[in-house]
Amino acid sequence: MGDDSPVISSAYPVLVKPVFEKVNVKWKGGESTNSVEDSFSRVESSFPGFAHDFVMQLIRAADLPVVSLNESVLRLESSHDSDGLRINRTEEVFQDLNRKASNLKKILSRIPDEISDRRLFLETIKEIASAIKKLLDCVHLVSELIANPQGRQVLEQRKKEFVKFSKRFSNTLKDFFKDGQVSAVFYSANCLINQTNLILQTVKEKSE
Repeated sequence: MGDDSPVISSAYPVLVKPVFEKVNVKWKGGESTNSVEDSFSRVESSFPGFAHDFVMQLIRAADLPVVSLNESVLRLESSHDSDGLRINRTEEVFQDLNRKASNLKKILSRIPDEISDRRLFLETIKEIASAIKKLLDCVHLVSELIANPQGRQVLEQRKKEFVKFSKRFSNTLKDFFKDGQVSAVFYSANCLINQTNLILQTVKEKSE
């Protein structure tokens, strides 16, 4: 996938869907609004990335400066908590996974505001490392409660992918302190959020 892949996957749930939700509140869920939202959702499901292309076309058509979508999506993660990814099983370990995933994403979403303050950013990096470890420990506990061996195997593969992207994030941070390229950090953080969402999605599919 291309460099924008985590933003492409997040464009609908993080950028577009909240707009429909606000419109529904303002217009009290009119049928036409719901119809447009349903249609938009179906197109995005059939053609992943449609929402991203739609947003980019709007920006260009309005002759607006093309802002960093990696940064914008990362900032918005702090207020985005998709019900579609929330695990419904009531056991404490599953609910703990929901909390730990949400916490990691919220910490990562603070990066754009804190990256310019070296002391503060170093503290944030420590928080991220701790949140990653706690999430991985929780995934291990959850895996033991998935009855299907194939489901456990799929989750283990997701866990390995998450670890791989965590290491990439760490390497990106090392490079940032050498070259100061913030865009690479934003992109890597979005990749890590995407991997977190994939873990939640896998657990949800294999345990419910």
